[in-house]
Amino acid sequence: MTASRINHPPADAEWIHDMESEDQPLMTDVFGSLTFTGDVMLKRLSEDVYKKLQQTMQQGLPLDPAIANTVAEAMKEWALEHGCTHYCHWFQPLTGSTAEKHDAFLSPDGNGRAIARFSGEQLIRGEPDASSFPSGGIRDTYEARGYTAWDATSPAFILRTGGHSTLCIPTAFVSWTGEALDKKTPLLRSIHAVSKHAMRILQIFGTDKGVSQVITTLGSEQEYFLIDEEFFNRRPDLQICGRTVIGAPSPKGHQLDDHYFGAIPERVMAFMSEVERRLYELGVPVMTRHNEVAPGQYEIAPFFENANVATDHQMLMMHILRSCAPHHGLACLLHEKPFAGINGSGKHNNWSLATDTGVNLLDPQEETHTNMQFLVFVAAVLRAVDLHADLIRAAVASAGNDHRLGMNEAPPAIISVFLGDMLNDILDQLERGETTSTKKGGKLDLGARTLPQIPRHSSDRNRTSPFAFTGNKFEVRTVGASASVAWPNTVLNTIVAESLDFMAGELQKKAGEDPTPQKLETVVKTVLKEVVQRHRRVVFDGDSYDPKWHEEAKKRGLPHLRTTVDALAALKTTEALNLFAKYGVLDNRELRARVDVLQEQYNTTVGIEARTMFSLINKHVLPAAVRSQTELAESVAATQAVGVECDATRAQLQERVEMITELLAATEAGREAEAHTVSSADRQGEHIRDKLVPAMARARAAADALEMVTPDDLWTLPTYTEMLFMR
Repeated sequence: MTASRINHPPADAEWIHDMESEDQPLMTDVFGSLTFTGDVMLKRLSEDVYKKLQQTMQQGLPLDPAIANTVAEAMKEWALEHGCTHYCHWFQPLTGSTAEKHDAFLSPDGNGRAIARFSGEQLIRGEPDASSFPSGGIRDTYEARGYTAWDATSPAFILRTGGHSTLCIPTAFVSWTGEALDKKTPLLRSIHAVSKHAMRILQIFGTDKGVSQVITTLGSEQEYFLIDEEFFNRRPDLQICGRTVIGAPSPKGHQLDDHYFGAIPERVMAFMSEVERRLYELGVPVMTRHNEVAPGQYEIAPFFENANVATDHQMLMMHILRSCAPHHGLACLLHEKPFAGINGSGKHNNWSLATDTGVNLLDPQEETHTNMQFLVFVAAVLRAVDLHADLIRAAVASAGNDHRLGMNEAPPAIISVFLGDMLNDILDQLERGETTSTKKGGKLDLGARTLPQIPRHSSDRNRTSPFAFTGNKFEVRTVGASASVAWPNTVLNTIVAESLDFMAGELQKKAGEDPTPQKLETVVKTVLKEVVQRHRRVVFDGDSYDPKWHEEAKKRGLPHLRTTVDALAALKTTEALNLFAKYGVLDNRELRARVDVLQEQYNTTVGIEARTMFSLINKHVLPAAVRSQTELAESVAATQAVGVECDATRAQLQERVEMITELLAATEAGREAEAHTVSSADRQGEHIRDKLVPAMARARAAADALEMVTPDDLWTLPTYTEMLFMR
């Protein structure tokens, strides 16, 4: 692998190879490989079969059915050598997690014995129950048949759980009618749509020689919290909801910024090392680890891969993070806002486009103002975000992310694009009709002879932006920590495909057949000028946290969809239905089904959180508060009995009585709001947004106020201070 491909490695394990020394061992040689790819395949398959399978894996070509049995046999032998007794089709239903049905390799031989069998048909197709997964009405409970289909573009792997090993085969999941019931199928369709129209742009510029497809690349940074497992086991809200539905703030949060990039605690380092080892074995290219902003918060980040494989690896990463934590007496929290009032957790989605020959199409290069092809791709993304900001917001909508978006550590629910000084200057030039120069970053002289002069980028970064250009990629910062990245990237790919289709059409229409280089350049600049003038309103490089930006965004006509209920409506419009259908990503029924599932998940999640909150109040908060009140009343009575005035203590007692009264009233109002149901999921969502969520906020405020004045020896739940600072 050459240095020019560093941002866009192939699917096999050689991404970990040291770029500067061919003598260095592969990380997979150090840790072992549990993925059926690269050298593993080469050793077990004939050259002809290997080449055909590689064409499917790397070029997206249809799998040759004639090689299926050969591949299945090699895969089975490899799995048996690693201790596997079962295999499973590993898929991603609309629950947002993964699913697997295990089948044994053993089959009866007719003589009272069993032999290990695994056929090409078993590899290619499975038949799990489709009735109990969310389907949005595509399947009724009595309609059980569904199929899994091998996705040969994503490597099979061996997952070790509790001393047992299972061969996992990444698959798509569809209904008996052929409609997608998963998150992988539309993602693959959207990747194809982007490639199709990106190739048209390359053909216009004559840069398509030797290129068979354009690859969507992805690297998703994962933020998470770690707390002591004992505290987790004593917090029913963390166990059930993934977040604390009550909890008074610690005196110290992240005000001092002393946790960010600080020294990693010893127990956490041991956990991180195990996670990395297991991910290396599975071919997941993790590269970075560090402390995040909040106490107890950390981050792990991978190298770039093609988006389909990266999505599978992201699901594996979350699984490994959760499963390794108990080995170190820890619990891993992936909720977007496990602790109120401090930094939440996101999943920064670093997205780009590359040719299968290794060229990053979002690399501006040195003289960016002359790189017309790059500017066309950037303008296409800009146009896509402006036209479909509501869909981008809807793609990251969830009950958990509603707690995070718009807070002081996350981008707001207003979708805007950060481009930086250099690209903004070029947009200015395009609007004037001519591009003549590219801003340079120069070098920084640090003022000490012992320190080198360091090159400075042509633009700063903007951590408040929800959609930022960061040098050679776009970083979507709105994705929630617990989310599958498949759906946000499906939406992003679809809207970019539409925009590339538009750009290619405009260029072809205005340039005609076989234009001269001079005419093509003139046409490109004309189209770019039109697109920039129409869609530059979505560009904002300032502080997205500033309330003044909210006012400015409203003037520009940018949507501000504050909650999941507000955002999901964008997916129900005729425009959205037509968009996804036109590019073959989701037909109308499939898209409507996903919206129904997302709405139902929101309603159900908040309902579970409400019932958990009221249970904790009744079983923990109220008993502790009443005991504290009783002790205080006894103290007042005893003091007064000996003739000593205690007005201040009596005032405290009165205040305690009023606080408990408010908690009881707030809880009752919350219970009434939670019990209220209406006929449709949409209207139920509106009721939850308008009535239940505010009632829960009131009840939480009352509970947290009581926690602040209740003695520690009476408070039965682990506190924020304990959970965040005892590591």
